[in-house]
Amino acid sequence: MSGDDPIAAFRVEAGDLLEGLEQALLDLSHQLDNRGLIDAVFRGLHTLKGSGAMFGFDALATFTHHCESAFDRVRKGLTPATPELVSVILSAMDHMRALVEGDGAGLEAVGSDILARLQAALGDAEQPESAAAAPVAAPSATQSAKGWKLFFRLPPGAMANGTNPLILLDELRDLGEAQVVAVVDDLPNLPDLVPTDCMMGWQVELRGNISREDIEDVFIFVMDDMELRLEPLESEEEAPVAAQVETLPDQSAALATADPSAAKAATPRASESVRVPAERLDILMDRVGELVIVQSRLSQLANSGVEGAAGELALRSISEEIERLASELRDTMMVLRMVPVASLFNRFRRLVHDLSRETGKTIELVTEGESTEVDKTVTEQLADPIVHLIRNSCDHGLETAEERLKAGKPAAGQVKLAAQHAGGEVLITISDDGRGIDRARVRAKAEANGLIQPGQVLSDFELLQLIFHPGFSTAAQITNLSGRGVGMDVVKRTIEGLRGSIDVASEQGKGSTITLRIPLTLAIIEGLLVRVGDGRYVIPLAAVEECIELPVSEDLRMRGRSMIQLRDALVPFLRLREVFNTGTEPDQFQKIVVISTGGERVGLVVDQIIGSHQTVIKSMSSLHREIASFSGATILGDGGVALILDVMHLVAFGQQREARLRAVG
Repeated sequence: MSGDDPIAAFRVEAGDLLEGLEQALLDLSHQLDNRGLIDAVFRGLHTLKGSGAMFGFDALATFTHHCESAFDRVRKGLTPATPELVSVILSAMDHMRALVEGDGAGLEAVGSDILARLQAALGDAEQPESAAAAPVAAPSATQSAKGWKLFFRLPPGAMANGTNPLILLDELRDLGEAQVVAVVDDLPNLPDLVPTDCMMGWQVELRGNISREDIEDVFIFVMDDMELRLEPLESEEEAPVAAQVETLPDQSAALATADPSAAKAATPRASESVRVPAERLDILMDRVGELVIVQSRLSQLANSGVEGAAGELALRSISEEIERLASELRDTMMVLRMVPVASLFNRFRRLVHDLSRETGKTIELVTEGESTEVDKTVTEQLADPIVHLIRNSCDHGLETAEERLKAGKPAAGQVKLAAQHAGGEVLITISDDGRGIDRARVRAKAEANGLIQPGQVLSDFELLQLIFHPGFSTAAQITNLSGRGVGMDVVKRTIEGLRGSIDVASEQGKGSTITLRIPLTLAIIEGLLVRVGDGRYVIPLAAVEECIELPVSEDLRMRGRSMIQLRDALVPFLRLREVFNTGTEPDQFQKIVVISTGGERVGLVVDQIIGSHQTVIKSMSSLHREIASFSGATILGDGGVALILDVMHLVAFGQQREARLRAVG
């Protein structure tokens, strides 16, 4: 994001503001009488409206104003907070997001529909005058039946800090009949005028049954620094306005000289950003400072002409220091990319809220381990798979309230999201306390689809993994949530694309748990560097179980077979020399690297195991991206390139190959 692009900065800040508003609304849906949450929602809407108007997002400001007015009524006790009102405002926030990203073109019908629902949720009582039928107390010191005469002047830096006085005037007009004049007696001479300073004041006659609190609420965010004078209107005859004031039109004009819509049209969407705690940047600066010192030592040594043992010893010392700093810089940079998984989990509160209303089920979302940190790129790619899994849990897994009560369960179903670190991985579990996976139905569906043979013996792991097959669904009927067999196969492909795996556990009548095993980062991995023919390859170390030797005599004896006896189990293996068609003769002492993923194991026959390697992952070129055997590449210390093996693909390929050989044999 460009630091001098105000529209891009506004979009980022608006996104954060909308996210905070959504969380407050979701909390409010469970605590409808929570005054603090009501005030928080009102302040958020008020800020978004003002900021949107300042940056030229007029459609956003106008639409948000209606939502703000609704919560203003709730805040003042004129309208109760209801689940229907919260639901409408949540829908309105989706519309606000669309208005932030665009100019509102083509969205008018959506906005009108939401405003109609908002009016219905308020009970057709949006205007304060609707309460006129109720007895009205005599005007007090804080309320005037005729209205108020007020004068206000903002601090000079108000506009530079984001306050638009024209928006404040519009809000005063919304309270009642207003006559506004600008007071320009303090304007400096032209040479002394600072364009960004607010040097004007405003005098307003505001007529209507309006309280002092109503007026002060308009200035809620600038009250501490501004000048504000209020006095009740006592008669219809008012003194003429001083000669130096100028009447303002009812319609506010844009403050900016340039056309904001044109600026928005020329502005691209804000690029993705990561917020980094200041202390982590301090650590990074310390490491860079040390690196500069070591570089200075290296330059001094190069220019000193020191030779022999002393020069070699000094050079080796500097080399070790650079190696240490490079390692620390790598670790620091990896941490900079990490974000708490709470930023991911918070998105699903809204999803569960909407699914609860859509399915008619009472659903509670429970989260654990929100402080667990994951690579920013990983969290973005995990969003869609977790959405699919939560929707399946809510639609297929959880029973209706009546069914749960008959089964001796609480009426409210529970979906639980949890995260934890486990070695070099992050485990994210999605569990529910519903009916569980019906294994008999899974088997029947798989046999009907020809995925397995009738009566074929399968382990529980193999049976449950069938739910990830494309087009597979056990739903009795298709709904707008699920049932078409699209989703779980997408989940599996996405997780495998992250070099992760999926475990499924389920107990009939008690619920299901799906565990996503994801690497901590996609940037750097620990790898096992191997040689096959003349090429070098990297196998992700997290997938390596063990390495065993395969002499030529044993290789020849097993020619035609693809299995090796490994203790009490037969493990299929692949000769990478043949898979990659190297055209070279095998080494005398070949090695088998046994890898595993998702409970399945395969051996990879290589010529030499070179050793462990810190692997910086580089993306494949567009010409090679479709080669399934490789997930990326890395540059070695000698400048050569090593391809990173796609463990998921190779394990699947080995298992399929063995299944074909068994079928033939």
